[in-house]
Amino acid sequence: MPQSEDARLVDLEARLEREDPKFTRAMRAGRPARPREYRRAGAWWALALGVAVLGSGIALAQGLLIATGLVLVGMAAQLIDPDPSRLGRPRRW
Repeated sequence: MPQSEDARLVDLEARLEREDPKFTRAMRAGRPARPREYRRAGAWWALALGVAVLGSGIALAQGLLIATGLVLVGMAAQLIDPDPSRLGRPRRW
């Protein structure tokens, strides 16, 4: 038995509320906000930290700092990637 359109919309609203409450609150208030997949401020901070650690590791000739910086830069690059299909969770709508 197919669901009615209203039931589908209620289900979609509930799922969106669970996944991204900040976006949902902004939509209710009438203020636009970016969805969670487009908010990447933390990723940019991680990239800046990784580059700083990498640079200091190179300047100090410390292999552990260089390795840590490379790992941080790699993780941040994965977070900044705009392709949602590469995040491991496919979009369902």
